[in-house]
Amino acid sequence: MERKNAWKSYNEEERTSLFGLGERYREFLNNGKTERECVKQGVEMAKARGYRDLADLIAAKEAVKPGDKLYSVCMDKAIMLFVMGEEPLEKGLNIVGAHIDSPRMDLKQNPLYEDSDLAYLDTHYYGGIKKYQWVTLPLALHGVVAKKDGSLVQIVIGEDENDPVVGVSDLLIHLSGDQMQKKAAEVISGEDLDLIVGGAPLEGEDKDAVKAGVLKLLRDKYGIEEEDFLSAEIEVVPAGRARDFGLDRSMILGYGHDDRVCAFAAMEALFSLKETPKYTCCCLFADKEEIGSVGATGMRAHYFENAVAELMGLTGGYDGLVLRRALANSRMLSCDVSAGFDPSYAGAFEKKNAAFLGRGVCFNKFTGSRGKSGSNDANAEFIGQLRRIMDDANVAFQTAELGKVDVGGGGTIAYICALYGMNVIDSGVAVLSMHAPWEIINKADLYEAVKAYAAFMKKAG
Repeated sequence: MERKNAWKSYNEEERTSLFGLGERYREFLNNGKTERECVKQGVEMAKARGYRDLADLIAAKEAVKPGDKLYSVCMDKAIMLFVMGEEPLEKGLNIVGAHIDSPRMDLKQNPLYEDSDLAYLDTHYYGGIKKYQWVTLPLALHGVVAKKDGSLVQIVIGEDENDPVVGVSDLLIHLSGDQMQKKAAEVISGEDLDLIVGGAPLEGEDKDAVKAGVLKLLRDKYGIEEEDFLSAEIEVVPAGRARDFGLDRSMILGYGHDDRVCAFAAMEALFSLKETPKYTCCCLFADKEEIGSVGATGMRAHYFENAVAELMGLTGGYDGLVLRRALANSRMLSCDVSAGFDPSYAGAFEKKNAAFLGRGVCFNKFTGSRGKSGSNDANAEFIGQLRRIMDDANVAFQTAELGKVDVGGGGTIAYICALYGMNVIDSGVAVLSMHAPWEIINKADLYEAVKAYAAFMKKAG
């Protein structure tokens, strides 16, 4: 059952649409290197299309009716978009969910120090990374600093072409005989991922003069002091813009395809709906998936459930039992990326059940590891319904699992949403070099993902 390359089926009009979609996606990636930046973009895109803040309607006790477009934000790091359907919420929602956090490094809360006339920022890596991939790269700082007076300072350093960049050094090959004997996981330790951020001593300072110089720069430009790092969320990400990849421009190289490619595709699909859907449609973008979906903005928190409860309150009245029915009757695509088959590392894959770049959106019946541990194993009836929806909408799709049995594994938000009793399956875009600072996707797979998610929101149920 080998699937065909989707590019072979496109006419000139479709290719034009595909490349236009790729341009919009690259811009989304460039402006969304953190979950906060993705939420900000999501709100701006939604408002431009007539979406209203659910919190405003709650405050005004304004009724919600079919066709209404709403958004709800959780702590500026997770967002939900809703288009109200004709059927009551009790009949369930059609949900397309993704996560908008990506592997990176975070600054520690007491990060700044000086050693041997160099100023450093101490980091703690976030999510599953190969630590050696993060050295000798130009890196940027993105985030916020919350000051004691309640003000929030936005930080972006390293993205403008006139900005300086920072980075982690590596040992020169001439002295790395011992280093080269280590296992890949030990070549660079987590505590060695410290950023060099300065090398010029501040005039008039004797002790830690380079550190003092960096602090003066931060004070002059941002009005922040060293203690303000205690209440900061500053992420270290690759500096630079997403680029077309391949001489034929068929692919995109960028930071954060996992999982912003699925989030972007889901928004594009929701925004493409022209008529009031039968069932309420929801795009759900969560934080913290890369570290287990924990915390107040991770999928394990109840902000989605709370938002649906609030919608019920504005559509005839809240009822706890009806809320449970609504969630259990819902249908969901847990949109997360798949491991793309890489011929250079073919031994890690079972080729008949691998995702190939360019062959369309990918459905993963289960993820997890070894004996499907930690997975959501979607049922056959739901997959059968999805096959019909995809074929009727002429969507190129494929199925896959995450590498060979016993080789590795991973998880998504699917199993968490399945706790409500709803039908859930993983569905996403194949990626090369997943979790590396720079990942690769095929534009055709992005294009087919948008088609798939739109068809699901219209026809599932």
